[in-house]
Amino acid sequence: MNLILLGPPGAGKGTQAKLVAEQFGIPQISTGDILRQAVKDGTSLGQEAQAYMERGDLVPDAVVIGIIEERLTQPDCQAGYILDGFPRTEVQANALAETLGKRGGTIDHVVNIEVSDEELIHRLTGRRTCKECQEPYNVTFNPPQREGVCDKCGGELIQRKDDDEETIRARLGVYREQTAPLVAYYEKQGLLRTVTGAGAIREIFDAVCGVVEGRS
Repeated sequence: MNLILLGPPGAGKGTQAKLVAEQFGIPQISTGDILRQAVKDGTSLGQEAQAYMERGDLVPDAVVIGIIEERLTQPDCQAGYILDGFPRTEVQANALAETLGKRGGTIDHVVNIEVSDEELIHRLTGRRTCKECQEPYNVTFNPPQREGVCDKCGGELIQRKDDDEETIRARLGVYREQTAPLVAYYEKQGLLRTVTGAGAIREIFDAVCGVVEGRS
């Protein structure tokens, strides 16, 4: 099963991708995680991507496409995978289709998670990440036991530069302009199903599984 999760920043794609990965035993492929790790490690890719990410802009297609093409060749992807945060543009979607076509693969489901802009801003400005182990928190929905301290490793919790309100609004603008057209792109192919991203995590997960299992 090859699955794409679509939705704006903060829609809960990462959370749902982890749950689906556990449920169906396939890897979650998050371009955001890969790029952030490259930034932390100070690689040439990370340095190239960092300036774009801090402004809330999309990392250039050529960089992201190369990452995905390499990742999909790894053994753990043979039984399927979940793409979280890719594709983000029609150029990337076409490149993905071309890559899969060469290997005789296809996308089975595209799930679009919808959330209002105001809810997204509320969620994202409350996000905190452990500086050491990258464990995620939210001051409203998933606060740490001690303010500013990671429950898991005791590291300092920080707000990512791309999670301040000004940058979030910029990111949402970029999403509406460049990524939202993918909804129409996959709808034309008969692959798109939309679920609401409002509500309890398990309720949203059940809706996503309903799509994957053909119940909705």
